[in-house]
Amino acid sequence: MPSHHHIQEAPVSSYHDVAPAKTPGYDSEASTMKGAMSDPRHSLERIPSQAKSTNANIFPDPENVIEADMEKGGVAPPAPAGAPPGFNPADFPDGGLEAWLVVVGGFCALFSTFGLVNCVGVFVNYYATGPLSNYNVSTVTWITSIQTFMMSGLNAVMGRLFDSYGPRWLLIIGSLVFCFGLMMLSLSTEYYQIILSQGIVSAVGMSAVFNSAMNSVMGWFFKRRAAALGLMVSGSSLGGVVLPIMMNHLIPRIGFPWTVRAVGFMLLGMCAFACCTVKSRLPPRKRPFKLAEYGRPFREPAFVCCILGGFFFFFGMFLPFNYIQLQARQQGIDEAIIPYLLPIINAVSILGRILPGFLGDRFGRFNIMVFISGLSGIITLAVWVPSNSTAMTIAYGAVFGFASGGFVSLLPAVIAQISDIREIGIRSGIAFFASAIGALTGSPIAGAIVSANNGSFLGLQLFCGIVMAISMLWFFASRTIQVGFTLVKI
Repeated sequence: MPSHHHIQEAPVSSYHDVAPAKTPGYDSEASTMKGAMSDPRHSLERIPSQAKSTNANIFPDPENVIEADMEKGGVAPPAPAGAPPGFNPADFPDGGLEAWLVVVGGFCALFSTFGLVNCVGVFVNYYATGPLSNYNVSTVTWITSIQTFMMSGLNAVMGRLFDSYGPRWLLIIGSLVFCFGLMMLSLSTEYYQIILSQGIVSAVGMSAVFNSAMNSVMGWFFKRRAAALGLMVSGSSLGGVVLPIMMNHLIPRIGFPWTVRAVGFMLLGMCAFACCTVKSRLPPRKRPFKLAEYGRPFREPAFVCCILGGFFFFFGMFLPFNYIQLQARQQGIDEAIIPYLLPIINAVSILGRILPGFLGDRFGRFNIMVFISGLSGIITLAVWVPSNSTAMTIAYGAVFGFASGGFVSLLPAVIAQISDIREIGIRSGIAFFASAIGALTGSPIAGAIVSANNGSFLGLQLFCGIVMAISMLWFFASRTIQVGFTLVKI
């Protein structure tokens, strides 16, 4: 083999199937990399490629040569000398019992956490017609918006803890806090009590569990990363199917408090399984806290465009989940159909979570992200806005569920593609924090729009479609920064 065995870390990006036997200009690139390795300042920066005939860096493998994608202008360079092995693309298992057990455990973790978030409409509907009926809908949706914000936004903190200590204790403590919050919710009757138990306490635990599962899976897969994430995140969609049906049937029979307790015990069991199976392949890196770790990604235009895309998508993503039942009731849809609208959205999004991951690994993760974010906005404007029948509302729920389903699985994949795997916790945490701000403010703003329009949902529907279309433009801008307007896999 050539004398490139000192390269230990791969760029965290997608994968080409065939690598050329020899790449012109590679020797000059290798010398550039070698020079950068002598300077620790370059360990997390990008190195411009000297290759003229291919858009890739070459990484030696014991059996063959792996060609990894790079963004225009370079990729994350190899780890400094003395760094532990495991960062080369060939070092990622991309399968095997341990790796797939992590995916299965992550599936259970996402079923319990994001799956519960996907049925926020059940909570909003119950609160608005029951114990909080004296509050307007915009005020009620602050509960679920804070819950979503805390779960996603705290990833900026949980990601740092994951990078430093690994997932084990984050999972255990997070599971206990999550279920404790649900038990406190079962005892809550006042607005402030529900905010504290559901919006804050349980959401803190959910964030720890969600973050640990998401970041652990990315360390086990390289070529199949988007597919593995899609399979794992499909657990959130299945949770969004099972939990609303379960709650809608149990609340009239045993009451809301015992329904929440039943859900809590079931999710505790699933989180316990996740605690036993989810683990990190790469060792944690304990290091002192430096604020610069959070600031460095903001110097990368492609990364900034990604987090803006996430912000605008989350700005509108949860509006159908929160309001479609209320809008359908106002529209006069059969009451027997309304409880199944959320399960329909989530059932179709199971396929939407999985298929875009496989397509992303095959055709480019940024390419698929641009497509699904654009489709989500277009289908909202083209179908939900003019819908005036049960059939159109159900059709919208089904298509939106598929179109938006891949977002949660692809967002960490595209962030990982332009990030150093050793900082994946922090960088994905920043991305989800920005998205969480959109989730926090989107539903209350939409509720205020409904109130300002005397109960009409038209303004909300237009707002939802427009902000998700804007999200597509930001992801397209990130892609353009990296490769221009060329039709390539990225």
